[in-house]
Amino acid sequence: MADHGADSEVGTLRTVMLHRPGAELARLTPRNNDRLLFDGVPWVSRAQEEHDAFAETLRNRGVEVLHLTQMLTETLAEETARHRAITTTLSGLHLGDTLRDYLARALADCPPKELTGYLTAGIRNDEVRGGHGLVTSLLPSDEFLVDPLPNLLFTRDSSVWIRDRVAITSLAMPARRRETQLTELIYTSHPRFRDAPGGTRTLHGWHSEHVEGGDVLLLAPGVIAVGVGERTTPAGVERLARQVFHAGLAHTMLAVPIAQERATMHLDTICTMVDVDKIVMYPNVADSLQAFAVTAPDADPNGSDSSTFRLEVAEPEPFLLAAAKAMQIDTLHQIDTGLDPVTAEREQWDDGNNTLAIAPRVAIAYVRNDETNARLEDAGIEVIRIEGSELGSGRGGPRCMSCPIARDPLPA
Repeated sequence: MADHGADSEVGTLRTVMLHRPGAELARLTPRNNDRLLFDGVPWVSRAQEEHDAFAETLRNRGVEVLHLTQMLTETLAEETARHRAITTTLSGLHLGDTLRDYLARALADCPPKELTGYLTAGIRNDEVRGGHGLVTSLLPSDEFLVDPLPNLLFTRDSSVWIRDRVAITSLAMPARRRETQLTELIYTSHPRFRDAPGGTRTLHGWHSEHVEGGDVLLLAPGVIAVGVGERTTPAGVERLARQVFHAGLAHTMLAVPIAQERATMHLDTICTMVDVDKIVMYPNVADSLQAFAVTAPDADPNGSDSSTFRLEVAEPEPFLLAAAKAMQIDTLHQIDTGLDPVTAEREQWDDGNNTLAIAPRVAIAYVRNDETNARLEDAGIEVIRIEGSELGSGRGGPRCMSCPIARDPLPA
């Protein structure tokens, strides 16, 4: 394993990327929070306090914490990266030539930290000075010309490391599509990744079929489960599978259909790994969750084209059975949370199953999910509890808020 990379969900976590909520969260209002995918308007200062405590919890366990906006600011010190960021941000057809040209010039003159602020917190029409034209005249004064990105909080979604490569994902919702453009910029242009030995190799890309990081679970070295539902499409899974098999990064991918609902938007809202052979799972779907095992016996890592080899798709099987077969273990143990259906639904909505493993049998979880956390501890899992009353308003738990950059590989 290189300095950056991961081959599982539970190897000891060494480096993680977070995003501390900032001005972009303060841009949420009752009029735009639904469009920007939040279930409410969070108390920003409390959300920051909760996130700071989360980051400190990780540091206290020896994890290096990288902050996305700091990495972006350092990336934007380089002229080519600045130009790419500005060009992609202003590519929307709603701006018109006059306003786009004005904003391009204005943003080009901003120092890196200020530019980061505009790219993440957005630009309102009444904040434009000197760019008057037809578009600015006709739009309401409080209309966003560049939308804020409050979902940057959930760094898991815009990239996922698969062994020593990083998959830049393609986010399905219009409110989130710019996130992966910024993430890709960091991985390709920040000195930490650009100058790593051999460089940082990427997979997929924001322009590809939809795959979101919250749907991707590294069950074991060589075994990847991908949820297919509200955010990740079947075509996205196929594209990622071809690239992963072509690069020799896995031998099996499990395509897991999930309900296309807000409460189960990603596979990691339903289940997360907490040990090499243990998983916590929403009990209301545990018996019905299915998986299609995808393999590519003819894939050639030395070949030049990932689109020519044949993918084999097995008949669907119960998820836990298919996963155990692929992982080559007797049983993938589901931790029985033993919750009645109503309590299970409540704690699943509050991200009770969205835990972040920082080592085998050690997981971070929201403190409010009393029943789920108690059952985890009964199963021998150390649960590190964090507050998340405000952080959870965008529907995401500790796993959603963290992108592992480096984990220790699991023993062979």
